[in-house]
Amino acid sequence: MSAILQPGVGEIPAATYLPATVENVLWGRLPCAADAPVLTIASGASVTIDTVSHEGILPDQGQDPLAWFGGHGVPAEQVLEDAVAIAATAPRDAQLDGPHVVTGPIRVEGARPGDLLRIVVERLQPRVPYGVISNRHGRGALPGELPRDGANVSVFTPVDGGVGLLPLVEGGEPVVAFPLAPFLGTMGVAVAGDERPHSVPPGAHGGNIDVNLLVEGAELYLPVQVDGALAYVGDPHFAQGDGEVALTALEASLRATLRFEVVPREEALAEFGDVLGPLIRAEGHLVPTGLDPDLREAMRACVRAAISLIRSRWGMDEHLAYAYLSAATDFEISQVVDLTVGVHARIREADFAAVDAARGRISA
Repeated sequence: MSAILQPGVGEIPAATYLPATVENVLWGRLPCAADAPVLTIASGASVTIDTVSHEGILPDQGQDPLAWFGGHGVPAEQVLEDAVAIAATAPRDAQLDGPHVVTGPIRVEGARPGDLLRIVVERLQPRVPYGVISNRHGRGALPGELPRDGANVSVFTPVDGGVGLLPLVEGGEPVVAFPLAPFLGTMGVAVAGDERPHSVPPGAHGGNIDVNLLVEGAELYLPVQVDGALAYVGDPHFAQGDGEVALTALEASLRATLRFEVVPREEALAEFGDVLGPLIRAEGHLVPTGLDPDLREAMRACVRAAISLIRSRWGMDEHLAYAYLSAATDFEISQVVDLTVGVHARIREADFAAVDAARGRISA
């Protein structure tokens, strides 16, 4: 059995630790400029942050994780204490708020609007040896078709040896095994103003972007909107296919160690041009994103972002960048279930190695 990472228990890689206490989380809403930080750090600091999955604590699951997970054979000592506390006492409007729990906000000293905040994913540790995949409320890629008869379906999913396990039939032995690739579905910065955004739709602030490339070693760049950035993370996943078609991924709590760095505007413009939404660097790729309620518009937005990035970073003519994308770049559907859907493009940095070498830039 994997170790259970209860609050403060087990390995904490960074010198600074932020537990997911009721005082340190928001449930269903994301931070705005009016929110006070729960932690202040210098640019370049790493923080180990406990995140809590919303699965097992929601009202349609009884809002009692001890009972819900206990009904699936999980002993009480393997249910996270912070999940129990959040379910019992954290404020949330079940009619108006989203499902996600986020830890933060974290103020990063020196961050100003116009800068980028770079979040480097250093370590992701599963806190429990199980998760949940849900299809509920008539949502997902097949609304009105699945779930059948409008019933909410939450599939308890044990994990063992780096794989998730599912049966072929309800109640059967778990014989279907798929690999885990943990990442945080929600990583963001606070929006301007005094209104907290709903936790479901992503945007220029990041939030619930659900891009499964954000595994260990990846970097996320977000345009800072308020002084101090006021960063937050949550919606932990053990695994997700592109599209996230049933509504949720394999949702399960993670302990995340992240490094937060301010990229001043001048440096950001020189590196990437004017970044207007989430930008990822992972697995030798630069990954711009496109977000819109309409999948076709999200695709168009992603293509425009990709062309802008290539022109700004490497000086390629617009029509040639467009041709390059058509010949060499995969555009993938991040998710189609978060009201605002997402598309991301994988631009291989190695394809531009000769350009980087000529300019004295080291390719990733």
